[in-house]
Amino acid sequence: MIIFPNIDPVAVQIGPLAVRWYGLMYLLGFTAAWLLGRYRAGRPGSGWTPAQVDDLITLCVLGVVVGGRLGYVFFYDFPGLVRDPWLLFKVWQGGMSFHGGALGMCAVFCFFGKKTGRTFFQVADFTVPLAPLGLFAGRIGNFINAELWGKPTELPWGVVFPDPRAGSLPRHPSQLYEAGLEGLILFAILWLYSARPRPTGTVTGLFLAFYGIFRFTVEFVRIPDAQLGYLLLGWMTMGQILSLPMALLGGVIFFASKAKAARAARPPR
Repeated sequence: MIIFPNIDPVAVQIGPLAVRWYGLMYLLGFTAAWLLGRYRAGRPGSGWTPAQVDDLITLCVLGVVVGGRLGYVFFYDFPGLVRDPWLLFKVWQGGMSFHGGALGMCAVFCFFGKKTGRTFFQVADFTVPLAPLGLFAGRIGNFINAELWGKPTELPWGVVFPDPRAGSLPRHPSQLYEAGLEGLILFAILWLYSARPRPTGTVTGLFLAFYGIFRFTVEFVRIPDAQLGYLLLGWMTMGQILSLPMALLGGVIFFASKAKAARAARPPR
């Protein structure tokens, strides 16, 4: 059993201005994506320029923040939005959704592709290997905030979180599970796979499939949002309902993209 370390969620306080660790984690994630993107753009034959990466990451910040917030209030707290439409803008109360952020990113890929003469998947394949380190940083931010904890456990790494709702019980540190799976392991898979040219769409398909699988799995030990609970079959959470089709779609995109590339490579009869 591990007692949650006494971490102040506020990293820096200057008068009324408070800089929180969670916000710094987002900044760290976007910075890592920007640096990795510029590194890849600088490689011979990348087809990208560092200036294009600068523009793309700037748009991605907007897509993630706006999409993440919209996704949270519509997927996870729609009754609260109905009661208080200003809830959408109360970002200081917290609440971001990965799946909403992903939809925001899709809008960015469409817009940036049209602007630069690329297809949706050409932009997505370049971008998604940059995302997992941001997911890692975000989950570490969740852990620092002592939020989104898991079910009670007797495992030796169970953490006692300070939130009274956690009941002083050792619980799965599900934030760290997600940081490891959706962050570090997914980054390694995508970075290595995309290190050489691949059929267009396969990198994006791999990202969707593995993120969906990892998120669906961790949700078994994570406590669902209190305002939602279990939504289907007595055990499925909103996160699982959103992640399952994502994983299936990723698999379809991956294999369809490989098959399309194989057909194009066949010599004409």
